[in-house]
Amino acid sequence: MTSLRRTLLVLLLGAVTAAVAIGAVATYRVALTEADAMFDYHLRQLALSLRDQAFANAFQPSVALDPDEFDFVVQVRDASGVRLYLSHPHKVLPLDVQLGFSTIDTREGRFRVYAQIVRGQVIEVAQPLAVRSRMALGAALKSVWPFAAMLPILGLAVWWVVGRGLVPLDRLARGVAARSPTALEPLTEGNVPVEAQPLVRSLNALLERLRLALNAQRAFTADAAHELRTPIAALKLQAQLAARAPDEATRRAAAADLEAGVERAAHVVEQLLALARVEPGAAERPLERVALDELAASVVADRTQFAIAKRIDLGIAQSHRAMVEGDPDALRTLLANLIDNALRYTPENGQVNVLVGETQARPWLEVADNGPGIPADERARVFDRFYRVPGAGDSGSGLGLAIVSVIAKRHRAEVALDDAPGGGLRVRVTFPASIS
Repeated sequence: MTSLRRTLLVLLLGAVTAAVAIGAVATYRVALTEADAMFDYHLRQLALSLRDQAFANAFQPSVALDPDEFDFVVQVRDASGVRLYLSHPHKVLPLDVQLGFSTIDTREGRFRVYAQIVRGQVIEVAQPLAVRSRMALGAALKSVWPFAAMLPILGLAVWWVVGRGLVPLDRLARGVAARSPTALEPLTEGNVPVEAQPLVRSLNALLERLRLALNAQRAFTADAAHELRTPIAALKLQAQLAARAPDEATRRAAAADLEAGVERAAHVVEQLLALARVEPGAAERPLERVALDELAASVVADRTQFAIAKRIDLGIAQSHRAMVEGDPDALRTLLANLIDNALRYTPENGQVNVLVGETQARPWLEVADNGPGIPADERARVFDRFYRVPGAGDSGSGLGLAIVSVIAKRHRAEVALDDAPGGGLRVRVTFPASIS
């Protein structure tokens, strides 16, 4: 699990450590450059200080000193190359050193050399580059070590600052954790840092969606309970009438009413389950390519026997290839509800036609019947749950077109009600522009 606190600490401490390391390298490079300039100056001054000395033959210094205490090597030779003086007998400089400053390689390492000619003699003063590097490193360490020593203090300071910076997030987390499942009021943004305000706004938007979903669920549950109460009470009454029937004919009639009541209750339950499956917030399947013409043919085939039983002519009057991006099961439920509504309210010997087409690259489905239709002033309300058109009887559940509306909204489709050409109702569902 990723920790924001740990990530910030690692990044900040890493940045501070890297800055100190880069500073140390830069300081060393600067110190080395300064040391080179300073020691080159010393080499030249030392060579100039020997211009008045007389050297007859090569010899060792008269005073016995530890050669390692003197970093400079002095060599004097005459014009013919004969060595007249060497300060360090065990360190021999080449005889072909160029005049002025130069850097040479010897078996004892690299040397910085300054050479000049004075009164026919070549005076050479050299210094090992390792000495310069060592002194530059010492100077750099002396400059950097206070910062390195402060790294633990900086680490504690960074830890404290990060902790203080995350306090508002901790407070926000505790506030959310302390809420009850029904407390969906928006979170306050008053004491929230600017950087955390987008998170708070997103949480508030989520809480608002949850509130709307819970309200819709409560309303749905209340409506469902109210809607089921009537058929259940009717079933109970019809069962009592069947039990108390004085003769066989009355018993048969009561049993028929009971069967019809059971069918109506089963239809209501099925529609409630279908509505619960397509409600916003329910588990939604990923969208895929759906051929509306194939879907229409399949749904019509499933309803053919029911249409024959009611002596209704059900068929596909028009079918063109039309592709949409959608949920196949939800679209099947949409079309099935439109056809079931048409079959339910169309009288015997009536006609229900299903059409599939495309207009201006927008696919559409259409179901038209020659039933009683829906009055124009009632068409805006038939998409409300459990609403039934006055005079339409009690065979329906009042959920068919509500389910159609929910599925259409999910697919960004438009549902339009109109008068059918031969009388009755025509329902067209128009989808967004088709895909290739």
